[in-house]
Amino acid sequence: MTPEPLDQRLRDDAALDEIETTSRLIIAASGSEQPLSQTEVDAILGLDVP
Repeated sequence: MTPEPLDQRLRDDAALDEIETTSRLIIAASGSEQPLSQTEVDAILGLDVP
């Protein structure tokens, strides 16, 4: 039995982006000995903050 292809109308790119970002934050935090600094969080989020 071949699975049916996914209906692209059900794809939510914004939700997928949020899941990816949250995953990157969780992975970075779990690999750190101390809490992430604001600068580290900003870098993971892709923010260009002076």
